[in-house]
Amino acid sequence: MLSPARSHGVLGRGEIGKKSAGQGEECMRGMKYNPEKHRRRSIRVQGYDYSQPGWYFVTIVTHDRQNLFGRIENGKMILNDGGKIVRKCWLEIPDHYPNVNLDEFIVMPNHIHGIIDIAGVQNFVGVQNFEPLQRRRNKYQKIIPKSIGAITRGFKIGVTKWFRQNTDIHTVWQRNYWEHIIRNDTELYRIRNYIITNPQNWHKDRYHI
Repeated sequence: MLSPARSHGVLGRGEIGKKSAGQGEECMRGMKYNPEKHRRRSIRVQGYDYSQPGWYFVTIVTHDRQNLFGRIENGKMILNDGGKIVRKCWLEIPDHYPNVNLDEFIVMPNHIHGIIDIAGVQNFVGVQNFEPLQRRRNKYQKIIPKSIGAITRGFKIGVTKWFRQNTDIHTVWQRNYWEHIIRNDTELYRIRNYIITNPQNWHKDRYHI
């Protein structure tokens, strides 16, 4: 059995409950999905059900790797206003998906790393409950509720909405995201450590430009 996160300098699941009631609805609603714009070749593992219970390591990167969320100083991440919104929207994911627990995560200048634990609970509240649906949908446009894809999409929409309303930045994210299925405790501890030490290793990071 994979082990829950302990308390580290990086935010873990223990901070999820520190929000006021009703705060979570802001981040995952509002922006319509454009099937023509967002259609793309999948990079997921073929045939794998990303809505099934499990642990997933997710990385979401900004468009053109722009440093939109803050800066690294002395090995620590300093969030700007955009970075604080990214953190807020990430922490609000369980408000919309009661089956999801958040483990270690870190907001970096141009990406976010996070571990998501999808538990075996059936009362799912997916992103489709928080934004208008297209009337015509086909197999290429269909969003699988409660999946990693639906969770990350809702998170990205919330952050993008804030940037479009408060800055002159229109495109915040790369069109896809990267994920890894965590299969055992050894992997989990290794990935947690990678997330925790990411700011100290920013100069060596693959996303550093």
